[in-house]
Amino acid sequence: MARVGVSLYYTARRAAPLTGAELTVIGQVVDTCNENAPFSRDEEGLYLYDRLEPGTVLDGSTKLPAADDRAVPSLVHWLAAVTALRNAVPDADWTFTLDDYEIEWDDHTGYHLPGLAD
Repeated sequence: MARVGVSLYYTARRAAPLTGAELTVIGQVVDTCNENAPFSRDEEGLYLYDRLEPGTVLDGSTKLPAADDRAVPSLVHWLAAVTALRNAVPDADWTFTLDDYEIEWDDHTGYHLPGLAD
């Protein structure tokens, strides 16, 4: 039986639109993280949506690989990638989930899941 894939969803909301400098940094984060992904040729990377609701400055998703041996290294990589996105737009109200499970922000470590990197 094939395992159903899960996805990460990330959203940043604030009243002020992104600045040119923020857009530049976000573009660099997306390019760098997608190029350096553990399985970049085979898997989906950071995907930012073009259509945003009012008050949303960044919205995107990343589908994790279904294969167990790829899921954990990919998840570790994408947690760091979304941490970098959040650091590029720190004054927004962020939501980050693994499907329906909310991933908590830590001011010292960013986004992580306990025991994942062990």
